[in-house]
Amino acid sequence: MIIVTGGTGRLGRAVAERLAELVPAGQLGVSVRDPEKAADLAARGIRVRRGDFDDPEALAVAFEGADQVLIVSGPADPAPHRVAIETAKAAGASRILYTSHQAANLDSLFVATRSHAATEQDLANSGVPFTALRNGFYASTPVYLLRSALETGELIAPEDGPFSWTAHRDLADAAVVALTDPARLDGVTPALTGPDVLDYAEVAALASELTGRKITRVTVPDEEWKQAALGRGMPEFLIDLTLGIFQAARRGEFAVVDPTLPKILGRPATTIREVLAAELAG
Repeated sequence: MIIVTGGTGRLGRAVAERLAELVPAGQLGVSVRDPEKAADLAARGIRVRRGDFDDPEALAVAFEGADQVLIVSGPADPAPHRVAIETAKAAGASRILYTSHQAANLDSLFVATRSHAATEQDLANSGVPFTALRNGFYASTPVYLLRSALETGELIAPEDGPFSWTAHRDLADAAVVALTDPARLDGVTPALTGPDVLDYAEVAALASELTGRKITRVTVPDEEWKQAALGRGMPEFLIDLTLGIFQAARRGEFAVVDPTLPKILGRPATTIREVLAAELAG
């Protein structure tokens, strides 16, 4: 049985739905925090059980009978992912897959990519065959800022750098390949990225072109942006997390384009233009 965690999240659900087209529903299971939100998957014959990285007992039930477990990464903390790895191993899984990040590195300026690197080490130390899918930066990430900028005319953020924006659907398809054809993606994968790199100024210009509404990219110092975010009531941990993204981007940590993803998919990777055209439509 293949178990997918985060089965009601954007990536986990996409993986589960694609798997259901290739694998008998009785061989699929999802681990979710709220089973009611996965009622449609249960109606298709997919096993739905409550699972939470913070609740090892429930997670053990969710992983029962697993041959492969796809751990869709959650918080920027290796501890809960370590629990998931240990639980999958105890359940007898013969292979563990994990959605890592293209910039996974213990020296990263972004706390989440440091966490991913630590989890990759935990996978290597588990003794269970594994695949760490080094996913590119989600192309949907700038949409929140862009929607606000389309109203104000300004995209205000700290200085950044180029990102290899990557579509959820491509990463979901790559995960399905990894689960159904294990020989193609094994161990720590190369970066699974979109086809080009754009910084936020270029993304703003692209959004302007697509929507016909002018967006000006405004760069502000880190501390100024932090104080403004605090004034808006943004939690400090989230501010620091977000600043880490911009600081890592300035250092070029996300400026990587790799040919692996289109080779795995057998088609071109989705462009940021295509993602924004769909996300910002209307």
